[in-house]
Amino acid sequence: MQASSLIIACDYPQAAAINGPLERAFTKLSDSDFERRSHFIGGRFENLYLEAERLPGLSDMLSFGLEQARVFLSSGRADWLDEPITADQPLRVGFWVNAMPPGHSTSRHSHEEHDELLSGVYYVSAPLDSGDILFHDAPFETRVRPRPGLMLLFSPALEHSVEINRSTHQRLSIAFNIGPMP
Repeated sequence: MQASSLIIACDYPQAAAINGPLERAFTKLSDSDFERRSHFIGGRFENLYLEAERLPGLSDMLSFGLEQARVFLSSGRADWLDEPITADQPLRVGFWVNAMPPGHSTSRHSHEEHDELLSGVYYVSAPLDSGDILFHDAPFETRVRPRPGLMLLFSPALEHSVEINRSTHQRLSIAFNIGPMP
């Protein structure tokens, strides 16, 4: 899969209604509430997996992301696809939570391990100076400052990283991949 530097940014219209309750529900979870945790780096698991129903509003936000992805993927602008998907092609979304405390970062990586068509991230909370997401498309680098309610969609092959959280608060985001239904 070829990487494309195209990054789609959109605002989730219900962000103000879901972000507070979602973040409060997340803080009440314990380690045993997660089905799986992966990428243990620097003393924390970067990827936390659980049922969407555990966090209020998450399913609706993921549905919104799926709608945005469908519009984009069927438009022909996803130049990394051999051909655009059809408007009625069944798609699936897989997600994980990333809770980044102060002093932590996320190393450079991509999401092209399986059959992903599009990757994304949604910011639940993003304190000032909690680390920009950097998209690496040599020789260029695109920097995006996160903010609550922002959703970014991009090619799974586009390498990205997250700077150190220099704030005094945790940053909470939902990352996801969209692919064809099996």
